[in-house]
Amino acid sequence: MSADHELGYVYLPTSTPSNDYYGADRPGDNLFAESLVCVDAETGERVWHFQTVRHGIWDYDIASAPNLLDIVVDGKLIKAVAQVSKTGFTYVFDRATGEPVWPIEDRPVNHESTVPGEKLAETQPFPTRPPAFVRQGVSEDDLIDWTPELREEALEIAGRLVLAPMFPPLIVRGEGGKEGVMVVPGAAGGANHPGASVDPMTGVLFVESQHRPTGMSLIEPDRARGPDWRYVIAYVDTAGPRGLPLTKPPYRTITAIDLNRGEHLWRVPVGPGPRDHPAIAHLNLPDMGTTYIGMPADGGLLVTRTLLIGFLALPDADNPRTSSGGLLRAYDKATGEVVAEVETDVWFHGPPMTYMHEGRQYIVIAGGGARNRRIPDELIAFALPESEIGG
Repeated sequence: MSADHELGYVYLPTSTPSNDYYGADRPGDNLFAESLVCVDAETGERVWHFQTVRHGIWDYDIASAPNLLDIVVDGKLIKAVAQVSKTGFTYVFDRATGEPVWPIEDRPVNHESTVPGEKLAETQPFPTRPPAFVRQGVSEDDLIDWTPELREEALEIAGRLVLAPMFPPLIVRGEGGKEGVMVVPGAAGGANHPGASVDPMTGVLFVESQHRPTGMSLIEPDRARGPDWRYVIAYVDTAGPRGLPLTKPPYRTITAIDLNRGEHLWRVPVGPGPRDHPAIAHLNLPDMGTTYIGMPADGGLLVTRTLLIGFLALPDADNPRTSSGGLLRAYDKATGEVVAEVETDVWFHGPPMTYMHEGRQYIVIAGGGARNRRIPDELIAFALPESEIGG
C-alpha cells in the first residue's frame, strides 16, 4: 500500500481472483480484482478506483505498491500516483480524483474462448502513455534467429504453443494439437513485487522488469486433492533450443520513465544473458539481460541524487536455479550506464537501503538464505573506504 498523508488517502493494489486462470465460476469483469483502489483512511470509504485487467485469467495481479509523486504535465502540476504492473504498463492518475493523466483506451481483444463456460472481457484498458516497458504478446517474429539452425529449432518448438497478442484466451491442454498458450509478459513477468522506484526531484520512475514468457494451459484437477474447479492451470515449458531462450532479447531490463512527458528516457539490459552459450558465442552479441534467477521479485532499485543502485544474482555452476553470489551495481541515473560494481559470494534479495552515519554513507542489503539454504540470512553493509571519503 501507499498513503498520501495530506489527502488522507490510502492506495490499495489488488490481486487476481481465484481461480486465477479459469474464470467461468466468476462471470463478469470481477471488480475490484486487479485494480488500484483509493480509500479514505479515516472512513474506509472508496474514493475512486481503476481496474487494470478485466476478468483476468493470466495472473496479472498488481504485485507492488504504487508510487506517489508530483509531476508537471503541459505546464500543470499534478499530484500523481503511478502503478506499474505485470502487464508491462504504467498506469498514471491524479491521486486526488483518479483521472488518468493520459488517456487510457478501451481496445478490443480476442475474447472468443473455447474453454467450456469461460466468457472473457471484450475489451481491455491500454494506457496511451507511457509506452510499455516489456514485450507484450508474441509472434513468430519474436522468436530467436541468431543462426538459421536456431531459428528452425525455435519455430519447431513454438509449433507446440499458441502465439498471440497480449490477453490471449487460454486453451484446454491438447486442443488443436497444442500444449498451451505462450503468454507474454508471463505471470512472473512485467514489474513484480518490488515495483518501481521514483526520483521525486525529477519525476522519473525507474522500473526493473522482465518479459518472462509463461506457457499456460488448463487441465482437470486431481479430485483426490480437493479442488472443486472444473479446470486448473498446467504450466508448459517455454525453453528454447539447446537451453537458449525461445524469444529474442532483452530478457531483463531497467527502464527510466519520465512521468512529466510520459516517455522512456532509457532502457538497459540487466546482465549479460546467454551470449556465451556455445551456439552463439562466436557472434559477440551485446548484453541481453539475464534469463536465470534474480527475478525482479528478488530486489528493487535504490535512487540517490546521482546513482541508481541495484543488484544481479549470479547462477551457481552446479545448479543454475540457485545462486553462487551476486553483483551490487551502480548505474548513472541519467543514462543507465554501469559506473561501478562489486561482486560478492552471497545472493542478495530485498531492496537496497542507504543511510549516513558519522559522515559516511552505507548501503545495506539482505542476503543469503532464499534459494540457497547453505548460506544463512544476513544483512550485508557496503561503504567506501574511509580514506576515499571526501576524496
